[in-house]
Amino acid sequence: MSEASNRDKYMEQVTVGKLELHNAEITLNEYDTNWPVLFEREADRIRKALGSKAKLIEHVGSTSVPGLCAKPIIDILLVVEDSADEPSYIPDLEAAGYILRIREPDWYQHRLFKGPDTDINLHVFSEGVSEIERMLRFRDWLRNHESDRQLYAETKRRLAKRKWKYIQNYADAKTEVVQEIMKRACPDSRNVRN
Repeated sequence: MSEASNRDKYMEQVTVGKLELHNAEITLNEYDTNWPVLFEREADRIRKALGSKAKLIEHVGSTSVPGLCAKPIIDILLVVEDSADEPSYIPDLEAAGYILRIREPDWYQHRLFKGPDTDINLHVFSEGVSEIERMLRFRDWLRNHESDRQLYAETKRRLAKRKWKYIQNYADAKTEVVQEIMKRACPDSRNVRN
């Protein structure tokens, strides 16, 4: 079985509900100063839903990096005590309109939710997971290193012109450049994903 087939099978296994085909190019927008505003609105909604259960809420991904092109989807990092303990936080998020779409027990117990009205990816991890630091370091590195921000943008633009069966396939295709950048940002970086 090819690597692409394996990845597709994996996406089918971890997706909650129907796995939606994309079968198109990726739309990238130039940086929008409204993205941080949208993040703050969602962060407030999450704080109201979870209270002290939300240990950390951060704007991550390309929409969190001024000057970087991005899919117009706000990526949010949410840290809870134990992301595998779904009854401790999922009912509160669902009551606020969030929908669980991905459950990855084998990758840091990652959970991904879509938002009630804004196009978001809400990534949920447990306290102490190394992926949290990696996501924040990658964001901060791109904010402060223009050459790597440009390299990442050029790679994204080149890849976005291809037709992708699933949006995750596009994200996976960026792994090589992310690893290259992370070697500079964090020499001991492992388990790179986008």
